[in-house]
Amino acid sequence: MIITDQQLNQLWTRDSIQSLFDLPLMDLLFQAQTVHRDHHDPNVVQLSSLLSIKTGACPEDCKYCPQSARYKTGLKNERLMPLDQIVAAAQTAKANGAERFCMGAAWRTPKDSDIQQVAEAVQAVKSLGLETCATLGMLNSQQAQQLQDAGLEYYNHNLDTSPEFYGEIITTRTYEDRLETLDNVRSAGMKVCCGGIVGMGESQHDRVGLLETLANLDPYPESVPINNLVKVAGTPLSEIEDINPFDFIRTVAVARITMPKSYVRLSAGREDMNDQMQTLCFLAGANSVFYGDQLLTCNNASVEHDALLFAELGINR
Repeated sequence: MIITDQQLNQLWTRDSIQSLFDLPLMDLLFQAQTVHRDHHDPNVVQLSSLLSIKTGACPEDCKYCPQSARYKTGLKNERLMPLDQIVAAAQTAKANGAERFCMGAAWRTPKDSDIQQVAEAVQAVKSLGLETCATLGMLNSQQAQQLQDAGLEYYNHNLDTSPEFYGEIITTRTYEDRLETLDNVRSAGMKVCCGGIVGMGESQHDRVGLLETLANLDPYPESVPINNLVKVAGTPLSEIEDINPFDFIRTVAVARITMPKSYVRLSAGREDMNDQMQTLCFLAGANSVFYGDQLLTCNNASVEHDALLFAELGINR
């Protein structure tokens, strides 16, 4: 199955996405790399850094998340970080080579006073010459506009999984709630960072459903994080079986084909990927990573190790 330019401009159906998953892996990687080279420099990876600016005590029941107040994970709850500490972390991220700085806060829905404080942080980080991103939970239209007015360029709000499997993972907000926030972000003029998590016990059909939803957003997200579940003790998914690495790589490849102009980002779970698996993900079309030793509350691949891997592969940052 060869993907034509005409097909790339059509709506993706579940059957057409499933046909990509069904390809022999070498054929799928070839097509993904071909699409990737048509739209991106194959030897450049975009670096983003992620900071938890408000940690824990989230009222949501997302089964994967150590920040939920419903689970005993040993996480220390922390209030919104002072502005000077956020700026210092952004300066460190920039010095390490990050181009985009994302601020994450464990809220279900932020208060207007929270938005004002985050807006001040956005302005300060932007003044350093970094792209700005935030993930703060659900936003109404006024909050989204306030963040855009402050200079926020990207807003992250993941769909996590397919509409059908979503209720098995989260019950405290609906799929439609997430789509409404994405609509508010778009209407305010911000770019969308939206992806999902694989390895939560979902079927391949659910991965197809997630990518169908993402690829048919109008427009599809500029950034698409593909997270490999990080199993945290105390969460309901802590003992779930690992996903087959090739299933993860296939998901990255199909994301690249169905959303050809997006940054497809390797996000959570990179610490547990060996260099060979990450290399196959880059071959499959991943061209962005979260960079830095910490991702919100979970460990990430070290800056030093990433630098060595990128040098070995001839990847420019």
